[in-house]
Amino acid sequence: MLVLTRRIGESVRIDGDIEVTLLEIKGDSVRIGVKAPRETRIQRTEIIEAVVAENVSAAAETGDDAEGAIVAALARGRETRTR
Repeated sequence: MLVLTRRIGESVRIDGDIEVTLLEIKGDSVRIGVKAPRETRIQRTEIIEAVVAENVSAAAETGDDAEGAIVAALARGRETRTR
């Protein structure tokens, strides 16, 4: 991991077209701004981790029934289209 020191208002560039600017320091919180191309996905790590954990939990609850549920849903879809 590259560690940089920045003051408020200073920026770093990533890959030429992504700019991260230090906006504010308040107590133990730091506000940053990110300028990036529209197609660049910017996500908070804790949100990604929560979604992954939820998906793993849901998959574990479903277990082997998931394949059967998918096959049944596809079959229902075929029946609807052929009528």
